[in-house]
Amino acid sequence: MGEEAKHPIIIGLTGNIGSGKSTVAAFLREMGYPVLDADLLAERARELKRAELKALFPEAFHGEELDRRRLAQVVFSDPERLRALEALIHPEVRRLLWEELARLGAPLVFLEIPLLLEKGWEERLDGVILVAAPLEERLRRVMARSGLSREEVLARERAQMPEEEKRRRATWVLENRGTFEALRAQVWRLLGEIRSRFGLS
Repeated sequence: MGEEAKHPIIIGLTGNIGSGKSTVAAFLREMGYPVLDADLLAERARELKRAELKALFPEAFHGEELDRRRLAQVVFSDPERLRALEALIHPEVRRLLWEELARLGAPLVFLEIPLLLEKGWEERLDGVILVAAPLEERLRRVMARSGLSREEVLARERAQMPEEEKRRRATWVLENRGTFEALRAQVWRLLGEIRSRFGLS
């Protein structure tokens, strides 16, 4: 692929809400690999597009302060408004991602993107890791950490591609059904496979 610093191997990391993809991202960082978080880039994009966002979703603002939970309630109950939000924010997220990739110059980079497959990102990547977990377990995790109701979490789940379809489209699947240690061991084995596949020493 040419010089590694200029042409990194880019692996996507995804999973439906509550699957544990952020835990996998944390493991990868502990193991010394850069992981770019699309959610953090989306926060930056929302700040950069604040005026346009307020014009589109005035009910999600208290003065100049964005109420992210209220915004989520609005867009996840109205597909047309969700598309309007994505049309505003996603191009900015893409721009910020490619800026970060150029800045890093690493041979292997992971991108944590919740809607990776929904938005066709796999075409730009060298592979996709799906973190999978049973629905009820995912709902329990999200409700416990966020304070969202079951219906709010399910609304977000319905806005995502079904996990079974993601399993068919992913390059690798990590099963998050047990302990942190079991998941970490899967990540370690997968890293060996990725490095071998792409000839990384």
